[in-house]
Amino acid sequence: MSFDHRKYSPYLPVQLPDRTWPDKVINQAPAWCSVDLRDGNQALIEPMTVDEKKRLFTLLVKVGFKEIEVGFPAASQPDFDFVRALIEEDMIPDDVTIQVLTQSRPELIERSFVALKGAKQAIVHLYNSTSPVQREQVFGLDKAGITEIAVKGAQKVLDESRQYPGTRWQFQYSPESYTSTEPEYAVDICSAVINVWQPDADNKVIINLPATVEVTTPNVYADQIEHFCRHVNQRDNVIISLHTHNDRGCGVAAGELGVMAGADRVEGTLLGNGERTGNMDIVTMAMNLYSRGVDPELDLSGMDEIISVVQDVTKIEVHPRHPYAGELVYTAFSGSHQDAIRKCLTKRNKDDLWDVAYLPIDPLDLGRSYEAVVRINSQSGKGGVAFVLEKDHGICIPRWMQISLSKIVQEDAESSAAEISSQRIWELFQQHFMATRPMSVVSYKLQHIEQEEISFVLEHNGEKTTVNAVGKGALSAFCSGLNQHFGIHLDVLDFEEHSLQHSSDSEAVAMVQVNCLGERHQGAAIHADSLFASMNAIIGAVNQAMQQKEVSVA
Repeated sequence: MSFDHRKYSPYLPVQLPDRTWPDKVINQAPAWCSVDLRDGNQALIEPMTVDEKKRLFTLLVKVGFKEIEVGFPAASQPDFDFVRALIEEDMIPDDVTIQVLTQSRPELIERSFVALKGAKQAIVHLYNSTSPVQREQVFGLDKAGITEIAVKGAQKVLDESRQYPGTRWQFQYSPESYTSTEPEYAVDICSAVINVWQPDADNKVIINLPATVEVTTPNVYADQIEHFCRHVNQRDNVIISLHTHNDRGCGVAAGELGVMAGADRVEGTLLGNGERTGNMDIVTMAMNLYSRGVDPELDLSGMDEIISVVQDVTKIEVHPRHPYAGELVYTAFSGSHQDAIRKCLTKRNKDDLWDVAYLPIDPLDLGRSYEAVVRINSQSGKGGVAFVLEKDHGICIPRWMQISLSKIVQEDAESSAAEISSQRIWELFQQHFMATRPMSVVSYKLQHIEQEEISFVLEHNGEKTTVNAVGKGALSAFCSGLNQHFGIHLDVLDFEEHSLQHSSDSEAVAMVQVNCLGERHQGAAIHADSLFASMNAIIGAVNQAMQQKEVSVA
């Protein structure tokens, strides 16, 4: 077999029996660093232009990133030109620090500092590969040889920084392929770099521990992070940073568990764009914190703008089921889900903590409307149909009408094999419950002597007829008149009325369920005169009964 698991070796977990991270809770956001302009850009078939990078940088600043990796200027002329443009065009706010990436090679380090000349503050991100496969098969060096590359690079970074005293420098080191590196050796090489840079409380170094390729489960990554935090040199003067990838689909989970294990900072991209299966998705991780009451310290309320910019510059469409950002993630088609959402939203008070079935966050927080929460197809139920009518048309229909309308909508959806729009639901509601053929009430007069006396004009098949009747109430008299005139054995079983929520003219919507000609039918009508609406709602139900009787007779 070509599909043979035996060619892969199992991953041995870190021996950390006294791990503490499983009991930790994230109660504040980590420091975020966007690497959209580096990792995100190098993953594109068509890399971003300088103008596109400027547009994305502006968005990242607007969202609230205080640290942004802007490229690898020593390896790419477009990256170099972009860094220079940011500095020379004064695009970098005073509270934002740009970061550049460089391999541990003297000529690349020198070029990186030239690119950053004139920056107010900057992070120089140094890296070299440390895993056994890189050491042995790529570089042909032992641990000492790899450590020497890192230490010499760290010293070169320090020396170059002294030539640009006008910039506030911060240094970052990454042992590339950290998750495939022996934990003890990772501590040793990072400690050697830290000893060169000699950080203090006012100028800490950043040690970034990347899952360059995600090779194991997030809990093992968390063990690696906790082990590192316990053993690294000068921990109090070190910012532990994470940079996870998504090869196993666990980039966000690894990032969250890594923060629980002691990390202070997280690198990732908006919406997860990156090489192979992508980088850690900062939108998802930040919104995960937000959904549990933790301030993510990023403003993601303009989600549609974020999606628009990222899609435009990357040419990658956001999946409709992408967590938090996708078009359909707050949408329910299932009838039971729709019913639960509608009930929760109806009962919820504005100042309550958010607790709505099937909605982990309030879609309004991200600029999404409730109209998109419930969408109707053949799998939908009465609650979803009722939700759409209420939210889009201001009509709260009772349960007995929900049952009838949902069957009508479901039949329409099944016949069309497509989603049913809000407008189509409204049309079906009007056709089946607000029918004005063959009869409608044209006008009425009401007076009270001993009982209610009503005189109303019906238009029936184009001809007008005046009917006079009496009863204990206006609707009772009206039904009595219809019974006497048409002999239809009409009884009102249920009646509901309320002001039309979306109307500025205080119109009333009346809904009735009647027994007519031996069967139950429903009707509805809208009018500024509530009694007029009630009478025409009854007529709507009677019209259904008469039309059905004609069909059955035929």
